[in-house]
Amino acid sequence: MTSEAIRDPNTDHLLTPQNSAFIIIDYQPIQVSSIRSIDRRELVFNIVSTAKAAVNYDLPIVHSTVNVQSGRNKPPIPEIQAVLGHLPTYDRTTINSWEDIEFRRAVEETGRRKLIMTALWTEACLAFPALDALKEGYEVYVVADAVGGTSVAAHEAALRRIEQAGGRLISKTQLYCELQRDWAREEFVPGFMHVFENWDGSNPEKDFRD
Repeated sequence: MTSEAIRDPNTDHLLTPQNSAFIIIDYQPIQVSSIRSIDRRELVFNIVSTAKAAVNYDLPIVHSTVNVQSGRNKPPIPEIQAVLGHLPTYDRTTINSWEDIEFRRAVEETGRRKLIMTALWTEACLAFPALDALKEGYEVYVVADAVGGTSVAAHEAALRRIEQAGGRLISKTQLYCELQRDWAREEFVPGFMHVFENWDGSNPEKDFRD
């Protein structure tokens, strides 16, 4: 069995570690605790898995929080900090992160036109920057099982609006497989397998408000 030669990873129409960036917005305790569109344990596992994928494949990562510096909100949940705590965060007051100068500049400085976007809530802090990025010519890929809204209806309506504007919906596992593409790329396999070997569904009553 012989794999094809690796396509140019910069111009590939699929996501590659060389042509995409990971955007993560507002996985903070109050936002997580208010999610009603997906089981919160599953949400946390999925966003942590997605963040681990971004680190494993060495994607540029732009991590934003809201109202931490003002004292109105808390830092990201510990599970996210454990994966991304070595990176800077762009704290803001705007609901729409695209309207924050430092955040938008950080996205632009990645040099990537394919944005893998995740945020809480789907209907606001995801939808607004996704729509703005699409309007500016970026390709937006929403990891649909790693985001959530304050209701099922709110979440689904926001995803439809993003799709109608040209965004693409993907899953965390699809993202992982798309970035990996070939098991012969052995340097990334341990990181890939680690995610799927380390979930036992424990701590089902975890309170994310603290």
